[in-house]
Amino acid sequence: MRALAPVGLALLAAMLWTAPAAAESRTFVIANYADGYGVDRCLATGEQCGNVVATSYCQSQSFAKAQSFRKVDRDEITGAVPASSKSACTGGGCDAFVAITCSR
Repeated sequence: MRALAPVGLALLAAMLWTAPAAAESRTFVIANYADGYGVDRCLATGEQCGNVVATSYCQSQSFAKAQSFRKVDRDEITGAVPASSKSACTGGGCDAFVAITCSR
């Protein structure tokens, strides 16, 4: 029985070593300010130029890369952001929002 113990431990170690690590991901919803540089359009429209911006944002949040990014309607957001209504958005000062999904 003692002779099989090292074999069992080696087998267990091999199984743990080859098991895929669960990738952690998180989605951030951020305001998409129209800053005049066009960065906001890259994120909101899903253009290729948004990859760099989304990845930089993820890295600033201690994640490795951006899995995806897209424009988010106010109706999709619950909680702290007021829903679409006349009182929530007046004039040209309405913010658009972008969802960025980051992974480690």
